Amino acid sequence: MKLRLGAALFGLGVLLLVFAAGLPFYVAPAVTKLPYDLEPTTSVAEAKGAKFLKITAGDGSVSIDVPQADLVSSIEVIPQPEDTKDRLPKELKGDAVIWNVFQTVKRGDNQDVISQYSTELALYRISGAAAPWDEQWLNESGAQQTPVGNVRYSGQIYKFPFGTGKRDYQVFDRDLKKTVPARFTGTEKIKGVETYRFEQRIENEPLNTPEDSIKTLLGRFAPGATSGQIVYSNTRTLWVDPVTGAYIKVREQQYKELRPDTGAPTVLLDADFNYNDDTISRSVETVKDNRFKIGLISVWGPIIAGVLGLIALIAGVWLVTRPKGDGSARHRADAPTSDPTSTRVDQEPVGGPLDDEIPPASTNWRSDDPSVPAQRSGAGEVERR
Repeated sequence: MKLRLGAALFGLGVLLLVFAAGLPFYVAPAVTKLPYDLEPTTSVAEAKGAKFLKITAGDGSVSIDVPQADLVSSIEVIPQPEDTKDRLPKELKGDAVIWNVFQTVKRGDNQDVISQYSTELALYRISGAAAPWDEQWLNESGAQQTPVGNVRYSGQIYKFPFGTGKRDYQVFDRDLKKTVPARFTGTEKIKGVETYRFEQRIENEPLNTPEDSIKTLLGRFAPGATSGQIVYSNTRTLWVDPVTGAYIKVREQQYKELRPDTGAPTVLLDADFNYNDDTISRSVETVKDNRFKIGLISVWGPIIAGVLGLIALIAGVWLVTRPKGDGSARHRADAPTSDPTSTRVDQEPVGGPLDDEIPPASTNWRSDDPSVPAQRSGAGEVERR
């Protein structure tokens, strides 16, 4: 029984040690990738007292104004597992996922839509950077028909890599249609989670704006101008979870200005967007949950399995190699001896009652019992009755 139990414990110990060694090398990499079945997420940012361009078309006329109000920006990310399976080229299969992303900016007071965009792109599952996919597209007009391949995404867009480092990253800007460095500026705790803070500065960059749009804006804000351009600035600050690369907090200080060749410039956008508290709280809870899963598989799981494996291994070896007879020797020591020279326990000792019943040989006696033969007396005579 001990041999079987020891062998079983030994085998269990070996299995646990193999499991502990395999967790960080084979299982952990699977949880440090964007999953195919990721749940849709929505992030909400608010800009208080923002100035923005408002174009209203109706009754054959177009109204252009720059009002001031609170703005609410919602970005919805919807992963596409079926498209990921069917539409990605062979070189990206297994390494990338397809996401659809929708953004809507509304006024906070009357819910009027100020701007919208939608896009479809592929992201690498580990780095979170844009993958070179020919079918990616970006629609900023709100039209139903979507041009394919009209944008070339690159760099980080909606998340950072798993295991984000304390270094600079290239982050894609949708207005410029290119990447701009985001500098690592330090660490900061947000609701108990330590984050890496990155800052991207864009200053006075001319936007590639259609000529018809420029003429319309000049006609409204600078009638005497013959040409002009829209200049764009943005200070984008990203608070990133270094373990998962997820955004916990985002701030964008956006500024757009129409600069005509003659006349004064006109502010078209001046807004300071910040994730609202509900979005930050949900991001923190998601990060904590994912951190726990990654830590359990990458760190605590191997440690616990390794310790239990060593204990089972040592216990199994001890049971198999333990000297036999510890209990049997004690049992034999307690058992009665079988020495033939020893006195039986059911005998009376010498000099006991049996010896007292035997008369001395020198004493004459006779028996009254006729069945008992006469005994010889000490003088050799036989006395008969």
